[in-house]
Amino acid sequence: MLRKLFLFTLSLVAFASMNAQNLQLHFDPRHSLYGDNINAPINYLTATFEMFKPDAWGSTFMFVDFDFNFDKRNPGLAYAEIARAFKIGDFPLMPHLEYNGGLGLVRGTGYSFSIPSSYLAGMQYPFQLGNFFMGTYLAYKLNAFETNSHDVQWTLTWNSAFPNSKVSLAGFLDLWTENKNRATGEGGKKLILLSEPQVWYNFTPNFAIGSEIELSYNFARLEKFTAIPTIATKWNF
Repeated sequence: MLRKLFLFTLSLVAFASMNAQNLQLHFDPRHSLYGDNINAPINYLTATFEMFKPDAWGSTFMFVDFDFNFDKRNPGLAYAEIARAFKIGDFPLMPHLEYNGGLGLVRGTGYSFSIPSSYLAGMQYPFQLGNFFMGTYLAYKLNAFETNSHDVQWTLTWNSAFPNSKVSLAGFLDLWTENKNRATGEGGKKLILLSEPQVWYNFTPNFAIGSEIELSYNFARLEKFTAIPTIATKWNF
């Protein structure tokens, strides 16, 4: 499961107008790297559709992932996020609202499951660092487990803008807390790290080939660090 995040800021209007929508296809080799150690029975493809749309009141971002990891390589997981940032005059901070959730199937069985939804509300701050457009936000996060988990999340995003360069860099880093025991809420909290740096070689303004590395710790109930690189293509609309 991959997680994607653009810079939710009007300072990216010029960049976003060229990359407002894109479709990515990633080859995920997690079975070859980790096998049953992380409950990865096969390697698979993930298709991602992203959209970023700025307007006079702020910006909207959404993406949806489809993992082709079910029987006969059919889609076995769908995961989506949608976020809205609100511009308040010249105030540097922007209110941020976000929803995450999805559905999945258990390979080799007829069982399905729901990825617990999460709801975020906080403030974000866009800024520029050299040739990078950066963004960060801090938010309250409600994880809708069997027993609700009241948490906090900090996110950092980056996107490069090197003039006349064929290479572009992007990515995000998330840190958040959640209940160790999702059913009862007992046992305290755990800290989760998820980061997905990307590098792309842009053959044309529309077509790129690159890679994304999913770096995680304590993610998806795995109490270990994992690093999963992908081979990917991207088409910008």
